[in-house]
Amino acid sequence: MTIEILLTIFAVIVLLAVSSFFSGSETALTAVSRARMHALEQEGSERAGLVNRLLAAPERIIGTVLLGNNLVNILASSLTTSLCIGLFGEVGVAYATLILTMLVVIFAEVLPKTYAMAYSDRMSLAVAPIMKWLIVILRPVTVATEFIVSRILWVTPGTEDDGANILAAHDEIRGTIALQTIEGGVARHDANMLGGVLDLGDLQVLDIMIHRTKMETIDADAAPQEIVDMVLKSQYTRLPVWKDEFENIVGVLHTRNVLVALGQNGWNVAKLDIASIMSDPWFVPDTTSLKEQLNQFLKQKSQMALVVDEYGEVQGLISLEDILEEIVGQIADEHDALDSAIRVQADGTVNVDGSLPVRDLNRHMHWSLPDEEATTVAGLVIHEAETIPEPGQAFTFYGYRFEILRKNRNKITALRISPERKGVTRAVRQ
Repeated sequence: MTIEILLTIFAVIVLLAVSSFFSGSETALTAVSRARMHALEQEGSERAGLVNRLLAAPERIIGTVLLGNNLVNILASSLTTSLCIGLFGEVGVAYATLILTMLVVIFAEVLPKTYAMAYSDRMSLAVAPIMKWLIVILRPVTVATEFIVSRILWVTPGTEDDGANILAAHDEIRGTIALQTIEGGVARHDANMLGGVLDLGDLQVLDIMIHRTKMETIDADAAPQEIVDMVLKSQYTRLPVWKDEFENIVGVLHTRNVLVALGQNGWNVAKLDIASIMSDPWFVPDTTSLKEQLNQFLKQKSQMALVVDEYGEVQGLISLEDILEEIVGQIADEHDALDSAIRVQADGTVNVDGSLPVRDLNRHMHWSLPDEEATTVAGLVIHEAETIPEPGQAFTFYGYRFEILRKNRNKITALRISPERKGVTRAVRQ
Protein backbone atom coordinates (compact mmCIF):
# COMPACT_ATOMS: atom_id res chain seq x y z
CA MET A 1 0.00 0.00 0.00
CA THR A 2 1.56 3.27 -1.16
CA ILE A 3 1.95 6.42 0.93
CA GLU A 4 -0.55 8.21 -1.35
CA ILE A 5 -3.25 5.65 -0.54
CA LEU A 6 -2.50 5.85 3.19
CA LEU A 7 -2.67 9.66 3.11
CA THR A 8 -6.00 9.50 1.29
CA ILE A 9 -7.45 7.06 3.82
CA PHE A 10 -6.13 9.24 6.68
CA ALA A 11 -7.67 12.33 5.09
CA VAL A 12 -11.06 10.59 4.75
CA ILE A 13 -10.93 9.55 8.42
CA VAL A 14 -10.15 13.13 9.48
CA LEU A 15 -12.96 14.47 7.30
CA LEU A 16 -15.41 11.98 8.81
CA ALA A 17 -14.30 13.07 12.27
CA VAL A 18 -14.92 16.71 11.34
CA SER A 19 -18.32 15.75 9.90
CA SER A 20 -19.10 13.93 13.15
CA PHE A 21 -18.18 17.09 15.07
CA PHE A 22 -20.53 19.24 12.97
CA SER A 23 -23.43 16.76 13.28
CA GLY A 24 -23.00 16.34 17.01
CA SER A 25 -22.65 20.10 17.57
CA GLU A 26 -25.83 20.82 15.65
CA THR A 27 -27.85 18.28 17.65
CA ALA A 28 -26.36 19.32 20.99
CA LEU A 29 -27.00 23.03 20.47
CA THR A 30 -30.51 22.29 19.20
CA ALA A 31 -31.47 19.99 22.09
CA VAL A 32 -29.73 21.91 24.89
CA SER A 33 -31.91 23.23 27.71
CA ARG A 34 -31.83 27.01 27.41
CA ALA A 35 -33.25 27.34 30.89
CA ARG A 36 -30.37 25.29 32.33
CA MET A 37 -27.82 27.26 30.33
CA HIS A 38 -29.34 30.48 31.63
CA ALA A 39 -29.10 29.17 35.19
CA LEU A 40 -25.44 28.19 34.68
CA GLU A 41 -24.68 31.61 33.23
CA GLN A 42 -26.25 33.23 36.29
CA GLU A 43 -23.93 31.09 38.41
CA GLY A 44 -20.90 32.47 36.55
CA SER A 45 -20.24 29.89 33.81
CA GLU A 46 -18.56 31.66 30.88
CA ARG A 47 -19.16 28.75 28.49
CA ALA A 48 -22.87 28.72 29.34
CA GLY A 49 -22.94 32.43 28.50
CA LEU A 50 -21.25 31.66 25.19
CA VAL A 51 -23.84 28.96 24.45
CA ASN A 52 -26.63 31.44 25.13
CA ARG A 53 -25.06 34.00 22.81
CA LEU A 54 -24.76 31.39 20.06
CA LEU A 55 -28.39 30.35 20.53
CA ALA A 56 -29.47 33.99 20.26
CA ALA A 57 -28.64 33.75 16.52
CA PRO A 58 -29.57 30.16 15.57
CA GLU A 59 -29.43 30.91 11.85
CA ARG A 60 -25.67 31.44 12.15
CA ILE A 61 -25.23 28.05 13.82
CA ILE A 62 -27.34 26.31 11.18
CA GLY A 63 -25.55 28.05 8.32
CA THR A 64 -22.10 27.22 9.70
CA VAL A 65 -22.94 23.59 10.49
CA LEU A 66 -24.58 22.88 7.14
CA LEU A 67 -21.82 24.60 5.20
CA GLY A 68 -19.04 22.83 7.08
CA ASN A 69 -20.78 19.46 7.05
CA ASN A 70 -21.46 19.55 3.32
CA LEU A 71 -17.91 20.68 2.53
CA VAL A 72 -16.23 17.84 4.44
CA ASN A 73 -18.74 15.20 3.29
CA ILE A 74 -18.38 16.17 -0.37
CA LEU A 75 -14.58 16.27 -0.05
CA ALA A 76 -14.56 12.87 1.69
CA SER A 77 -16.79 11.47 -1.04
CA SER A 78 -14.52 12.82 -3.76
CA LEU A 79 -11.37 11.37 -2.16
CA THR A 80 -13.00 8.00 -1.53
CA THR A 81 -14.33 7.79 -5.10
CA SER A 82 -10.95 8.70 -6.54
CA LEU A 83 -9.24 6.09 -4.38
CA CYS A 84 -11.69 3.30 -5.26
CA ILE A 85 -11.55 4.05 -8.99
CA GLY A 86 -7.76 3.82 -8.83
CA LEU A 87 -7.96 0.47 -7.06
CA PHE A 88 -10.98 -1.21 -8.72
CA GLY A 89 -11.63 0.72 -11.91
CA GLU A 90 -15.07 2.06 -12.84
CA VAL A 91 -16.83 -0.30 -10.42
CA GLY A 92 -15.01 1.59 -7.68
CA VAL A 93 -17.73 4.28 -7.85
CA ALA A 94 -20.25 1.78 -6.47
CA TYR A 95 -17.79 0.61 -3.82
CA ALA A 96 -17.06 4.21 -2.78
CA THR A 97 -20.77 5.05 -2.54
CA LEU A 98 -21.52 1.98 -0.44
CA ILE A 99 -18.50 2.32 1.88
CA LEU A 100 -18.81 6.06 2.44
CA THR A 101 -22.58 5.88 2.97
CA MET A 102 -22.12 3.32 5.73
CA LEU A 103 -19.29 5.29 7.34
CA VAL A 104 -21.15 8.61 7.20
CA VAL A 105 -24.43 7.18 8.52
CA ILE A 106 -22.78 5.31 11.41
CA PHE A 107 -19.87 7.50 12.45
CA ALA A 108 -20.83 10.95 11.19
CA GLU A 109 -24.59 10.96 11.82
CA VAL A 110 -26.13 8.33 14.11
CA LEU A 111 -23.29 7.95 16.63
CA PRO A 112 -22.53 11.66 17.26
CA LYS A 113 -26.18 12.70 17.22
CA THR A 114 -27.16 9.93 19.63
CA TYR A 115 -24.40 10.98 22.01
CA ALA A 116 -25.35 14.65 21.63
CA MET A 117 -29.00 13.91 22.43
CA ALA A 118 -28.00 12.03 25.59
CA TYR A 119 -25.48 14.63 26.78
CA SER A 120 -26.63 17.81 25.09
CA ASP A 121 -25.69 20.17 27.93
CA ARG A 122 -22.21 18.73 28.40
CA MET A 123 -21.45 18.64 24.68
CA SER A 124 -22.82 22.15 24.08
CA LEU A 125 -20.47 23.56 26.69
CA ALA A 126 -17.57 21.67 25.08
CA VAL A 127 -18.16 22.67 21.44
CA ALA A 128 -19.26 26.27 22.03
CA PRO A 129 -15.72 27.81 21.87
CA ILE A 130 -14.90 25.93 18.65
CA MET A 131 -18.24 26.83 17.07
CA LYS A 132 -17.61 30.47 17.94
CA TRP A 133 -14.44 30.57 15.81
CA LEU A 134 -15.94 28.47 13.00
CA ILE A 135 -18.82 30.94 12.77
CA VAL A 136 -16.31 33.79 12.45
CA ILE A 137 -14.20 31.99 9.83
CA LEU A 138 -17.15 30.91 7.68
CA ARG A 139 -19.04 34.16 8.25
CA PRO A 140 -18.60 35.61 4.71
CA VAL A 141 -20.13 32.53 3.09
CA THR A 142 -22.92 32.17 5.66
CA VAL A 143 -23.85 35.86 5.31
CA ALA A 144 -24.32 35.37 1.58
CA THR A 145 -26.39 32.24 2.26
CA GLU A 146 -28.54 34.04 4.83
CA PHE A 147 -29.16 36.87 2.38
CA ILE A 148 -30.40 34.49 -0.31
CA VAL A 149 -32.58 32.56 2.13
CA SER A 150 -34.07 35.75 3.64
CA ARG A 151 -34.99 37.03 0.19
CA ILE A 152 -36.76 33.75 -0.59
CA LEU A 153 -38.59 33.63 2.75
CA TRP A 154 -39.51 37.32 2.94
CA VAL A 155 -43.20 36.41 2.64
CA THR A 156 -43.20 34.47 5.93
CA PRO A 157 -44.62 36.09 9.12
CA GLY A 158 -42.32 38.49 10.94
CA THR A 159 -42.88 40.50 14.09
CA GLU A 160 -46.64 40.14 13.73
CA ASP A 161 -46.16 36.48 14.56
CA ASP A 162 -44.83 37.28 18.04
CA GLY A 163 -48.19 36.44 19.60
CA ALA A 164 -48.06 32.99 18.06
CA ASN A 165 -44.50 32.56 19.34
CA ILE A 166 -45.63 33.43 22.86
CA LEU A 167 -48.45 30.89 22.63
CA ALA A 168 -45.98 28.31 21.34
CA ALA A 169 -43.73 28.98 24.33
CA HIS A 170 -46.69 28.52 26.70
CA ASP A 171 -47.63 25.28 24.95
CA GLU A 172 -44.04 24.07 25.27
CA ILE A 173 -44.07 24.78 28.99
CA ARG A 174 -47.43 23.03 29.38
CA GLY A 175 -46.12 20.03 27.47
CA THR A 176 -43.01 19.87 29.64
CA ILE A 177 -45.08 20.01 32.82
CA ALA A 178 -47.44 17.29 31.56
CA LEU A 179 -44.54 15.06 30.53
CA GLN A 180 -42.75 15.48 33.85
CA THR A 181 -46.01 14.74 35.68
CA ILE A 182 -46.48 11.49 33.76
CA GLU A 183 -42.86 10.50 34.40
CA GLY A 184 -43.18 11.31 38.10
CA GLY A 185 -40.77 14.24 38.14
CA VAL A 186 -43.48 16.72 39.15
CA ALA A 187 -46.26 16.04 41.64
CA ARG A 188 -49.77 16.42 40.26
CA HIS A 189 -50.63 19.18 42.75
CA ASP A 190 -47.52 21.12 41.72
CA ALA A 191 -48.41 20.58 38.04
CA ASN A 192 -51.90 21.98 38.69
CA MET A 193 -50.37 25.05 40.33
CA LEU A 194 -47.96 25.64 37.45
CA GLY A 195 -50.78 25.14 34.95
CA GLY A 196 -52.94 27.57 36.92
CA VAL A 197 -50.31 30.28 36.54
CA LEU A 198 -50.22 29.76 32.77
CA ASP A 199 -54.02 29.84 32.60
CA LEU A 200 -54.32 33.30 34.17
CA GLY A 201 -53.83 34.96 30.80
CA ASP A 202 -56.42 32.75 29.10
CA LEU A 203 -59.21 32.95 31.69
CA GLN A 204 -61.52 35.90 32.24
CA VAL A 205 -63.10 37.06 35.49
CA LEU A 206 -66.41 35.83 34.04
CA ASP A 207 -65.06 32.27 34.24
CA ILE A 208 -64.41 32.18 37.99
CA MET A 209 -66.52 34.96 39.52
CA ILE A 210 -69.16 34.33 42.19
CA HIS A 211 -72.43 34.69 40.31
CA ARG A 212 -74.84 37.37 41.49
CA THR A 213 -77.35 34.70 42.53
CA LYS A 214 -74.81 33.49 45.12
CA MET A 215 -73.66 36.90 46.32
CA GLU A 216 -74.28 37.87 49.93
CA THR A 217 -75.39 41.50 49.88
CA ILE A 218 -76.81 44.08 52.28
CA ASP A 219 -79.76 46.42 51.76
CA ALA A 220 -78.63 49.96 52.58
CA ASP A 221 -82.13 50.74 53.89
CA ALA A 222 -82.21 47.82 56.31
CA ALA A 223 -82.33 48.50 60.05
CA PRO A 224 -78.90 48.76 61.77
CA GLN A 225 -79.57 45.68 63.93
CA GLU A 226 -80.50 43.68 60.84
CA ILE A 227 -77.30 44.78 59.10
CA VAL A 228 -75.15 43.81 62.08
CA ASP A 229 -76.86 40.39 62.22
CA MET A 230 -76.15 39.83 58.52
CA VAL A 231 -72.50 40.80 58.97
CA LEU A 232 -72.13 38.40 61.92
CA LYS A 233 -73.76 35.50 60.04
CA SER A 234 -71.72 35.96 56.87
CA GLN A 235 -68.48 34.04 56.31
CA TYR A 236 -67.13 36.96 54.25
CA THR A 237 -65.40 40.10 55.52
CA ARG A 238 -66.58 42.29 52.62
CA LEU A 239 -70.25 42.58 51.59
CA PRO A 240 -71.67 44.62 48.68
CA VAL A 241 -74.33 47.15 49.68
CA TRP A 242 -77.26 47.97 47.36
CA LYS A 243 -79.94 50.62 47.50
CA ASP A 244 -83.49 50.65 46.02
CA GLU A 245 -82.71 47.72 43.69
CA PHE A 246 -80.20 44.89 43.67
CA GLU A 247 -78.44 46.13 40.53
CA ASN A 248 -77.64 49.47 42.20
CA ILE A 249 -74.52 48.60 44.21
CA VAL A 250 -73.56 51.73 46.14
CA GLY A 251 -70.71 50.48 48.31
CA VAL A 252 -68.82 47.68 50.01
CA LEU A 253 -69.07 47.13 53.76
CA HIS A 254 -66.04 45.72 55.60
CA THR A 255 -66.55 43.83 58.87
CA ARG A 256 -63.63 45.65 60.48
CA ASN A 257 -65.21 49.05 59.73
CA VAL A 258 -68.44 47.90 61.38
CA LEU A 259 -66.60 46.88 64.54
CA VAL A 260 -64.61 50.15 64.61
CA ALA A 261 -67.80 52.21 64.20
CA LEU A 262 -69.59 50.27 66.96
CA GLY A 263 -66.64 50.67 69.28
CA GLN A 264 -66.53 54.41 68.72
CA ASN A 265 -70.25 54.95 69.51
CA GLY A 266 -70.25 52.84 72.67
CA TRP A 267 -71.55 49.69 70.93
CA ASN A 268 -74.90 51.35 70.28
CA VAL A 269 -76.18 49.47 67.23
CA ALA A 270 -79.02 51.95 66.70
CA LYS A 271 -76.51 54.72 65.94
CA LEU A 272 -74.70 52.70 63.26
CA ASP A 273 -74.58 54.57 59.91
CA ILE A 274 -73.23 52.25 57.22
CA ALA A 275 -73.27 55.01 54.58
CA SER A 276 -70.39 56.69 56.44
CA ILE A 277 -68.22 53.58 56.82
CA MET A 278 -68.67 51.70 53.57
CA SER A 279 -66.13 52.11 50.77
CA ASP A 280 -66.81 52.90 47.12
CA PRO A 281 -67.51 49.88 44.89
CA TRP A 282 -65.00 48.90 42.22
CA PHE A 283 -66.50 47.68 38.94
CA VAL A 284 -64.53 45.67 36.36
CA PRO A 285 -65.61 44.31 32.93
CA ASP A 286 -66.42 40.61 32.78
CA THR A 287 -63.94 40.20 29.90
CA THR A 288 -60.92 41.22 32.00
CA SER A 289 -58.27 38.49 32.09
CA LEU A 290 -57.33 37.00 35.44
CA LYS A 291 -53.72 38.01 34.91
CA GLU A 292 -54.70 41.64 34.40
CA GLN A 293 -57.15 41.55 37.32
CA LEU A 294 -54.51 40.10 39.63
CA ASN A 295 -52.17 42.93 38.70
CA GLN A 296 -54.95 45.44 39.34
CA PHE A 297 -55.68 43.93 42.76
CA LEU A 298 -52.03 44.35 43.70
CA LYS A 299 -51.89 47.86 42.27
CA GLN A 300 -55.14 49.07 43.82
CA LYS A 301 -54.41 47.35 47.15
CA SER A 302 -57.94 45.97 47.04
CA GLN A 303 -59.24 42.42 47.36
CA MET A 304 -62.72 42.51 45.84
CA ALA A 305 -64.37 43.90 42.71
CA LEU A 306 -67.87 43.81 41.22
CA VAL A 307 -68.11 42.26 37.75
CA VAL A 308 -70.32 43.97 35.15
CA ASP A 309 -71.25 43.07 31.58
CA GLU A 310 -71.18 45.29 28.51
CA TYR A 311 -74.46 46.90 29.59
CA GLY A 312 -73.10 47.81 33.02
CA GLU A 313 -75.29 45.27 34.85
CA VAL A 314 -73.75 43.47 37.82
CA GLN A 315 -73.03 39.81 36.99
CA GLY A 316 -71.15 38.81 40.12
CA LEU A 317 -68.06 39.56 42.14
CA ILE A 318 -64.46 38.42 42.15
CA SER A 319 -61.93 38.48 44.95
CA LEU A 320 -58.19 38.10 45.20
CA GLU A 321 -58.76 34.75 46.89
CA ASP A 322 -60.73 33.50 43.87
CA ILE A 323 -57.75 34.14 41.60
CA LEU A 324 -55.27 32.61 44.03
CA GLU A 325 -57.46 29.49 44.23
CA GLU A 326 -57.05 29.07 40.47
CA ILE A 327 -53.34 28.60 41.17
CA VAL A 328 -53.06 26.79 44.51
CA GLY A 329 -56.48 25.12 44.68
CA GLN A 330 -59.24 25.53 47.24
CA ILE A 331 -58.32 27.78 50.17
CA ALA A 332 -60.39 27.09 53.28
CA ASP A 333 -60.25 28.42 56.81
CA GLU A 334 -62.08 27.66 60.06
CA HIS A 335 -65.03 29.86 59.03
CA ASP A 336 -65.60 28.39 55.58
CA ALA A 337 -68.52 26.04 55.11
CA LEU A 338 -67.67 22.47 54.14
CA ASP A 339 -67.46 22.26 50.35
CA SER A 340 -69.56 19.29 49.22
CA ALA A 341 -69.98 20.26 45.58
CA ILE A 342 -68.13 17.06 44.54
CA ARG A 343 -69.29 13.84 46.18
CA VAL A 344 -67.60 10.63 45.07
CA GLN A 345 -69.89 7.61 45.49
CA ALA A 346 -68.98 4.03 46.43
CA ASP A 347 -69.85 2.75 42.96
CA GLY A 348 -67.36 5.12 41.30
CA THR A 349 -69.89 7.70 40.14
CA VAL A 350 -69.61 11.34 41.17
CA ASN A 351 -72.48 13.54 42.31
CA VAL A 352 -71.87 17.23 41.67
CA ASP A 353 -73.71 20.52 41.95
CA GLY A 354 -74.79 22.00 38.65
CA SER A 355 -73.06 25.27 39.48
CA LEU A 356 -69.69 23.55 39.95
CA PRO A 357 -67.08 24.97 37.55
CA VAL A 358 -65.81 22.43 35.03
CA ARG A 359 -62.23 23.46 35.82
CA ASP A 360 -62.69 22.56 39.49
CA LEU A 361 -64.15 19.18 38.58
CA ASN A 362 -61.26 18.46 36.20
CA ARG A 363 -58.69 19.45 38.81
CA HIS A 364 -60.32 17.41 41.59
CA MET A 365 -61.01 14.27 39.54
CA HIS A 366 -58.06 14.54 37.11
CA TRP A 367 -60.48 14.66 34.18
CA SER A 368 -60.25 16.66 30.97
CA LEU A 369 -63.78 17.88 30.22
CA PRO A 370 -63.78 20.93 27.93
CA ASP A 371 -64.45 24.31 29.54
CA GLU A 372 -64.27 26.58 26.49
CA GLU A 373 -68.01 26.75 25.74
CA ALA A 374 -69.39 26.55 29.28
CA THR A 375 -68.08 27.48 32.71
CA THR A 376 -70.20 25.17 34.89
CA VAL A 377 -71.09 21.49 34.64
CA ALA A 378 -74.76 22.36 34.14
CA GLY A 379 -73.80 24.79 31.38
CA LEU A 380 -71.73 22.08 29.68
CA VAL A 381 -74.66 19.66 29.68
CA ILE A 382 -77.08 22.28 28.33
CA HIS A 383 -74.60 23.30 25.63
CA GLU A 384 -73.99 19.73 24.45
CA ALA A 385 -77.61 18.57 24.78
CA GLU A 386 -78.91 21.77 23.13
CA THR A 387 -81.88 21.67 25.48
CA ILE A 388 -82.75 22.16 29.15
CA PRO A 389 -83.06 18.56 30.37
CA GLU A 390 -85.44 17.17 32.96
CA PRO A 391 -84.56 15.08 36.03
CA GLY A 392 -83.98 11.44 35.08
CA GLN A 393 -82.59 12.23 31.63
CA ALA A 394 -79.05 11.13 30.86
CA PHE A 395 -76.53 12.22 28.23
CA THR A 396 -73.23 10.76 27.13
CA PHE A 397 -70.45 12.85 25.61
CA TYR A 398 -66.67 13.17 25.86
CA GLY A 399 -66.55 9.68 27.34
CA TYR A 400 -68.73 10.52 30.39
CA ARG A 401 -72.36 9.86 31.28
CA PHE A 402 -74.26 12.78 32.80
CA GLU A 403 -77.52 12.01 34.60
CA ILE A 404 -79.78 14.86 35.77
CA LEU A 405 -80.71 14.38 39.43
CA ARG A 406 -82.43 17.63 40.42
CA LYS A 407 -83.68 20.76 38.74
CA ASN A 408 -85.08 24.02 40.10
CA ARG A 409 -87.13 25.79 37.43
CA ASN A 410 -84.70 26.11 34.48
CA LYS A 411 -81.62 25.55 36.62
CA ILE A 412 -79.91 22.16 36.91
CA THR A 413 -78.92 21.82 40.56
CA ALA A 414 -77.47 18.29 40.81
CA LEU A 415 -76.02 15.70 38.43
CA ARG A 416 -74.43 12.26 38.58
CA ILE A 417 -71.36 11.73 36.37
CA SER A 418 -69.67 8.44 35.56
CA PRO A 419 -66.82 7.71 33.11
CA GLU A 420 -67.85 5.53 30.19
CA ARG A 421 -65.61 2.64 29.26
CA LYS A 422 -66.55 3.05 25.63
CA GLY A 423 -65.72 6.64 24.67
CA VAL A 424 -68.71 8.29 23.01
CA THR A 425 -68.00 11.76 21.73
CA ARG A 426 -71.47 13.00 20.91
CA ALA A 427 -74.37 13.75 23.20
CA VAL A 428 -77.01 10.99 23.25
CA ARG A 429 -80.30 11.41 25.09
CA GLN A 430 -81.55 8.34 26.88
